[in-house]
Amino acid sequence: MSRSARLTAIALGSDALVGTAALPATDAHTLPAHHRSPVVIGAVQADSPGRDDGSNRSLNAEWVTVKNTGLRPVNLKGWTLTSRSTHQTYHFKNLRLAGHQSVRVHTGHGRDTIHDVYQDRHRYVWHNQRDTATLRNDHRRIIDTKHWGRR
Repeated sequence: MSRSARLTAIALGSDALVGTAALPATDAHTLPAHHRSPVVIGAVQADSPGRDDGSNRSLNAEWVTVKNTGLRPVNLKGWTLTSRSTHQTYHFKNLRLAGHQSVRVHTGHGRDTIHDVYQDRHRYVWHNQRDTATLRNDHRRIIDTKHWGRR
């Protein structure tokens, strides 16, 4: 191959690369991503310690932590936390989660505070061996999910 033919091939190849790099990403490779938020699902205690006797004490020993990993406060009003296995959804009321603060969402009855909120349920929400917790914001966008057990 002559020197001019090689230079032409290199030039054509580099034009093709530049053209490819300038193309926008296609939807075929773009999956719906979780909405970026400093709020995440933290620790989960899906299996309350001891015997599952259905008492309020046992129900409240089942909980999911929601934490704000950011510096700025976030109002969780209108946000939801859902169990995939039982399809039960907790709707957050007007709760301001300060930066680096967390709140435990208990299953049973209790008095809501800035550190603990209660779903006021009479039955367990989280499956002990396998479940998925899904946190959505007030626009119904998935913010975070947490799985335990086999999927």
